Amino acid sequence: MTQKKIIVLAIFLFLVGGLCFAFGLGYWHKHSRLARLRAVYEAGLHPSPSRFDIFCPEAELAYCDSLLARGQDSLKIIGAKVDALMKLGEEQKAIDLLTRPGAAVNSDISSPSANSDLRKLLALAYLRLGERNNCLAHHNHSSCIFPIQGAGIYTDPYLTQKSIELYQSILRADPLDLESRWLLNLGYMTLGQYPAGVPANLLIPGLDKDSSSIKVSAFQDMAMPLHLADQRSMAGGTIIDDFNNDGNLDIVLSSWGWGPEDGMHYFRNNGNGTFTDIATAAGIAGIKGSLNIMQVDYNNDGFTDIFMLRGGWRGEYGKQPPTLLKNNGDGTFTDVTVESGILSPHPTQTAVWADFNNDGWPDVFIGHESTSLYDSYPCELWINNQDGTFSEVAQAAGCGLAGFVKGVTSADYDRDGWPDIYLSQRDGKKVLLKNKGLHTRIPTFENVTHQAGLDKEVTYTFPAWFWDYDNDGWPDIFTCGYKFSGSLANSEAASALHLPQPSSSSIYLYHNNHDGTFTDVSAAVGLDRPIFAMGSNFGDIDNDGWLDIYLGTGNPDLRSLSPNHLFKNVDGHSFADVTRSARVGNLQKGHGVAIADLDNDGDQDIFVETGGAYKGDAYYNSCYINPGQNDNNWIGITLEGRRSCRSALGAHLILHITDEGLHRTIYRDVTSGGSFGASPLRQEIGIGRATRIDTLEVRWPTSGIVQYFTDLTPRRFIKIKEGEEQVELLPLKKLSFGSTIDCPPPATLTAIK
Repeated sequence: MTQKKIIVLAIFLFLVGGLCFAFGLGYWHKHSRLARLRAVYEAGLHPSPSRFDIFCPEAELAYCDSLLARGQDSLKIIGAKVDALMKLGEEQKAIDLLTRPGAAVNSDISSPSANSDLRKLLALAYLRLGERNNCLAHHNHSSCIFPIQGAGIYTDPYLTQKSIELYQSILRADPLDLESRWLLNLGYMTLGQYPAGVPANLLIPGLDKDSSSIKVSAFQDMAMPLHLADQRSMAGGTIIDDFNNDGNLDIVLSSWGWGPEDGMHYFRNNGNGTFTDIATAAGIAGIKGSLNIMQVDYNNDGFTDIFMLRGGWRGEYGKQPPTLLKNNGDGTFTDVTVESGILSPHPTQTAVWADFNNDGWPDVFIGHESTSLYDSYPCELWINNQDGTFSEVAQAAGCGLAGFVKGVTSADYDRDGWPDIYLSQRDGKKVLLKNKGLHTRIPTFENVTHQAGLDKEVTYTFPAWFWDYDNDGWPDIFTCGYKFSGSLANSEAASALHLPQPSSSSIYLYHNNHDGTFTDVSAAVGLDRPIFAMGSNFGDIDNDGWLDIYLGTGNPDLRSLSPNHLFKNVDGHSFADVTRSARVGNLQKGHGVAIADLDNDGDQDIFVETGGAYKGDAYYNSCYINPGQNDNNWIGITLEGRRSCRSALGAHLILHITDEGLHRTIYRDVTSGGSFGASPLRQEIGIGRATRIDTLEVRWPTSGIVQYFTDLTPRRFIKIKEGEEQVELLPLKKLSFGSTIDCPPPATLTAIK
């Protein structure tokens, strides 16, 4: 071999070696980085208990016991231990502790001279143990539905009677104690003695009647016969959507608990009137700690994925990561959080998916909970890289603000073709971020809250959504106030007795003025009500074409026995509270809410993840099946994007109809609804008495394509693909869910005597 050939070979080997070294180094760096990120992710999924975490009663109980073991038997420590026991569902132990002979508490705690706070704890313990022995141990379709009647009346009244006696004693000493007065009236109601049996001076009148003359037909809670309530759940999220592409809607639930009994549920709709929980087979049963979940097809493969949020309310103890679950299309899911790059260990429970840069791929904005300058977690905007990964660009996009964010929603409020963002916050500020279009591939946002007129009221707010409540073609803003004193029991009593409330308005409805500004019309439409909601959503329960509201009052306080609420939209001009006639006012904690046509019969049903923040406040989920309110017509529309997002996020639907001789227009945007609970992306639209849809207009966000379909037949499910002229008819059959009559209660709990 010549010297020249040797030199060439050496150079070649050097280059190959260099390339191999570079490749190996890059491979090592990438996988080393992924390994480090995975370690951070795994650590965030195993939070350590702390007694300073108000949602960790186990640690508080252990701390109290350690003080008592050292002889510090004070009333304050006893009260703290009782509170922890009840949060853990140990009401009998709490009662025993308060009434044991020789305790530091008064030997006769029921006497007026006993400590008032401890008497209230004892009264609440009796009330909740009575609930456990009835609503839980003998759960049925009427249990805890406000006003309590029929099968919801207790069969074992003893403990509730003891609670009533204590509340009467408390109210004799303090007649202005509205919280105790509300719980006393509820106690009488559970015994079937409201209103006649309630002492006249303690009665809160009218609790069994709707405040409006407008009525709707009663829904049926079918969660038990459908085996959607075989076990109790804590607070968590809800998604209703089609996860296996068979056309039928499935239900996915999460729990924010970390115990062995917590985890996800995936109720597959079998298409025959039954559901099967396949969470274990799907590989998601053991995933825990998520207060809110939402659906997204993040990779545009046609299969609906799941995004989970963690850490909400927990402050420094909430530094827990989200989880992105990829739907593999075969009934299983894969955790791709680390590989996708969305690793954000900050406290949150709210986010929104939208195509913020209009490239046809879903992006996600996450609102974090900052509590101070020293505990600041700016919001994040993750732009889809179109390869299964995301890049965080919030600061560059001008939307990386810090606040105690509780609700996030997105819509093109000014109809300029770019999706905007609205935030509700517990620190009193509402924020509207206008999307001004692209700077390279990154959208640019401007805070236009003041210009929009949304900074006039400063108060805590929670759930939020964009919707077109009056069908004028422009997205309006709905959000609920969350500022109150004491528990929700105090606010419920004050409202029923028409006494002043600490918050001037608890529901805010902002009408879009079509010029970039909004007007608060909550009082004008009858929504200036003191209702403090968490889980909530909207839908059209009677197919009249006007969007209605369901609000879940999920406050964690054990005294907050407050009914969830249903408001009917009356022709876009007002809202009527129809909770009582609809029989959907569960007194238990309402969190993830989804509204969807689960049985393919054309009317929308209501599913509520029902359960509180503590193990002792876990409850059975509710699935309120719509009996069919009238003969109004409807249409179900599934959209499939080609250039726009596959799931059609942000697509705009306009339906022109003739309803009893009057020309009407109905508008819908493709979203999953509210900020705490996810309804299906399939659009289920009521059209009143119209017998045809004169014109359906579909406006696609990325391509700008506008499609028109004329003379459509209602009462069927159709599919429309971006750019295709033909409408596909989906052959979905109506499902029969049976009846709640003679349905046996869950066999997971026995009464305590």
